[in-house]
Amino acid sequence: MRKLRTIEMNRLTLEEFKEAEKLPLIVVLDDVRSLYNVGSVFRSCDAFRVEAVYLCGITATPPNTEIHKTALGGEDSVDWEYFKTTEEAVEKLKQKGYFVYSIEQVEGSTKLQNLEESHKRIFGKEVGEKPSDSSLSTLHSSLPKGYAVIFGNEVKGVKQNIVDMSDGCLEIPQFGTKHSLNVSVTAGIVVWEFAKLLKL
Repeated sequence: MRKLRTIEMNRLTLEEFKEAEKLPLIVVLDDVRSLYNVGSVFRSCDAFRVEAVYLCGITATPPNTEIHKTALGGEDSVDWEYFKTTEEAVEKLKQKGYFVYSIEQVEGSTKLQNLEESHKRIFGKEVGEKPSDSSLSTLHSSLPKGYAVIFGNEVKGVKQNIVDMSDGCLEIPQFGTKHSLNVSVTAGIVVWEFAKLLKL
């Protein structure tokens, strides 16, 4: 095996990225404190052509040197919007017809590996399938326009009132001595799972 050179990786230019089809997924950061974490999330969102990042509350916004250190330009390619409160962001997502997940450890959460099964149970369709007449008989009258995933503060997690506003909660199973993953690591795992299911 031989490592690929940069010119062999078929990377998009910034202009090509802006015009390219996006994953119908919006990443929401709920009071994320570390600028390096914010930058890392942007970088992962660029890798999978996420539709947008919503930055809420105390979450820092570009342009910022510390964000750029880990984003490596992802903050320029990925669309983003700032909201004074996460509640405002969730309300906008609901108005847009997005299905909103909080990524949090809660009673009755859906394990991330069961996302596809859970979605099919709710909508009668797999993630990414287009609406059809049969979807009218499911719990929801139509499939969502897109999806949103909310990641919380490094210490406090997603706020309870935001969990309450969400349509569901996803959790990454963990088997060690710690009860949490770094928020940017979590975001990368979750976004990749949606990228597989939505099949951009």
